[in-house]
Amino acid sequence: MKFSVKDEIRSDDIGTIEHAIKMVDGDARVDVNIDTNTVSVDSWLMPEEFIVAFVEEDYEVSIAEA
Repeated sequence: MKFSVKDEIRSDDIGTIEHAIKMVDGDARVDVNIDTNTVSVDSWLMPEEFIVAFVEEDYEVSIAEA
């Protein structure tokens, strides 16, 4: 699944985003792309379950690919 982040992702955001995703699914594989402002997550969970993690860290996202 892929999420589109509304605001620019900076390099210091990567650790925060990865940590937030891992709090939802510790086994998830996370790829943060600062060039395209997207976050790809490989997990068996539904995309909506990760929206909460982004919101808790003050990132506005939409599901770009389920």
